[in-house]
Amino acid sequence: MTIPEILKTYRTIAVLGLSSSPWRPSYGVTEYMKSHGYRIIPVNPNETEVLGETAVSELTDINEPVEIVNVFRRSEFVSDIVDQAIQISAKVLWLQEGVVDEVAAQRARDAGLEVVMDLCILKEHKMIR
Repeated sequence: MTIPEILKTYRTIAVLGLSSSPWRPSYGVTEYMKSHGYRIIPVNPNETEVLGETAVSELTDINEPVEIVNVFRRSEFVSDIVDQAIQISAKVLWLQEGVVDEVAAQRARDAGLEVVMDLCILKEHKMIR
């Protein structure tokens, strides 16, 4: 699946590491995606609500289908995130700019997930609009 196909097909995004601080990249990127009609689920144990959405501590706490897992965490956390993304039957693992883990990405692919790595979802969305 191409990036434009991913962004046109899937509309529910769980955002790992989403911060309520407006100056953080995760906030601005997610605010943009929400303003373009995407369903946002904040995943951050240090937050209770972000952008008007109730936050959960981890992916496995989400009680609805998740299509895209968008990761704003350091690369060393990706392996555990992949385990949870597989467990919740996510469709896409999206690793933001600077987030790279080739081994975990291959594990996600082997489990049937599409993987986008080291790219900003906002920048990619702007290119297809």
